[in-house]
Amino acid sequence: MKKIIYCFALITSFLLCSCEKSHFLPMASGRPYEVMVVMDSMEWKAPHGRALFDILDTDVPMLPQSERSFRISQCERKNFDRMLNIFRNIIIVNIDPTQYTRTRMKFTRDKYAMEQIVLTINSPSNEEFRNFCVENRQNIVDFLTKMEMNRLVKELKTTNSKVTKELAKQIFQCDVDAPKELTSYKKGKDFLWTSNNTPSGMMSIVMYSFPYEGPHIFNKEYLIQKRDSAMKANIPGEKPGMYMTTDTLCTVVKPIVVHKNYAMEMRGLWYMENDCMGGPYVSHHRVDTEANRVVVIEGFVYAPEKMKRGLIRRLEGSLYTLKLPEEQYAAEITPGIEEEVVKEEPSEQKL
Repeated sequence: MKKIIYCFALITSFLLCSCEKSHFLPMASGRPYEVMVVMDSMEWKAPHGRALFDILDTDVPMLPQSERSFRISQCERKNFDRMLNIFRNIIIVNIDPTQYTRTRMKFTRDKYAMEQIVLTINSPSNEEFRNFCVENRQNIVDFLTKMEMNRLVKELKTTNSKVTKELAKQIFQCDVDAPKELTSYKKGKDFLWTSNNTPSGMMSIVMYSFPYEGPHIFNKEYLIQKRDSAMKANIPGEKPGMYMTTDTLCTVVKPIVVHKNYAMEMRGLWYMENDCMGGPYVSHHRVDTEANRVVVIEGFVYAPEKMKRGLIRRLEGSLYTLKLPEEQYAAEITPGIEEEVVKEEPSEQKL
């Protein structure tokens, strides 16, 4: 009987701690890439408010048509109550010369709801806030995008394509979490293509590798040449002379960090040579130092009848899950903005 009471006490204590940790917070509401700005309407319509709006209203890069990065809403301060403060992505703007001497931004997790991000920007004046927005335009876009990617990576850990995971392990000795819909596949020499194989909104993940010859290979021309070679050999069209290739004029590369290691991101448009198919793609080039090779993982979309923002971003999140052999998995994509940790107030435990 004592053992039963002891076990019950342990379970109760654990549940109480869990409840205290979450403060009985609800889950955040809203869809991915929705952002709510807490700012009075007069400020929102003023030049400094428009500066923030212009940041959020930018297009997703390297899509064949214009698609906004975020869905934007605005809330008056007086209306920011329990009905609205559970939004998944919130930006709170405070402009007050009596409280702030310079403009700074920081973010908080789970402030009003679980799985929520609240970005706070404090500034002493309208003009300084406007200048800050201009200077930190890309930082704000990247931050909000990365935090949504982190949510997706977390989701993919539990809901993913077993087919893709097993084949990536078999061919490349790598681990990857791809969207669960990707169950059709094609294998080649140091090559893997998995897809949902649907006539509408086709998503694909491609993996291939090649020998690592040194840091000089990480340039646009070399990486495009390797991509075109792999795709021509493994993704032919319906007729002879048709094969996937890269639109070199609509491709950009930039260095990024994945799992605390150097990587190269390539993003742009692909098309089918001698055919009318095409769409966006994004890829990560990672160095496997143990095997002295470059492992490439790419997501590409073919959806001529659909908007492509959600599809390509879903695949892009999957790229961050790639774990090379012997590599330690990082907890999340680094936000790039200072985080404010909310300290929980101690509460009395009642027996």
